[in-house]
Amino acid sequence: MNDRTASLEVCEILHTIAGEGSRAGQPLVLVRLSGCNLDCRWCDTPQARRPGRVMSLDDLLAVVQRAGRKLVLLTGGEPLCQPHTPRFCRQLQRAGHEVLLETNGSLDISVLPGGVHVVMDVKLPGSGEQERMLSGNAGRLRDGDEVKLVVGDRDDFEAAREWLRGQRLAPGVVATLQPVAGRLEPARLAAWLLESDLPARLGLQLHKLIWPPGSDGDCLLDLGPGQG
Repeated sequence: MNDRTASLEVCEILHTIAGEGSRAGQPLVLVRLSGCNLDCRWCDTPQARRPGRVMSLDDLLAVVQRAGRKLVLLTGGEPLCQPHTPRFCRQLQRAGHEVLLETNGSLDISVLPGGVHVVMDVKLPGSGEQERMLSGNAGRLRDGDEVKLVVGDRDDFEAAREWLRGQRLAPGVVATLQPVAGRLEPARLAAWLLESDLPARLGLQLHKLIWPPGSDGDCLLDLGPGQG
């Protein structure tokens, strides 16, 4: 199977600003893949659970390259639910792109090619999916990778504290605590973080401050559910 016949199911492609993590504020191309194996209470991208458009890897690369950006973010849904995601990462790298991949942490990240920067979401009790985390993934993270812990209340914060203290993350792995939008005030999470000695930073969803709901940048291709 070549890159013309291999395919991915795509929810949306945006020319936008990175909204989270250490790259927040940086222009990039966001490719949101369809499908997810979890059902988190705090999910803010339910559209990614619906069927998207099936695109060949070559066609998808062509759309990405329209924006002229080096940095590409693959997100979901859960990108690793689709078997050709690692292959598309390699194709992007061969074309000169830097690749970020957001994952929910429940699937094996070792399938990804070297050089892909992983942003792993660590599920806390409030998500309802804490038990789905794959235990070996934290040890597979490397310098330049990141973990994101979405906190909905004090119990989540304490679980985040316990998780971070129990891991032996590589020295260059960045940990970010992010409040659940509309549920936990950022100032409260900031206060908890300041009172702690956790090796983590506070993160906010920058894209939600810039654009109104449902508009997170310039759409490179309209991929309505079930099209194609």
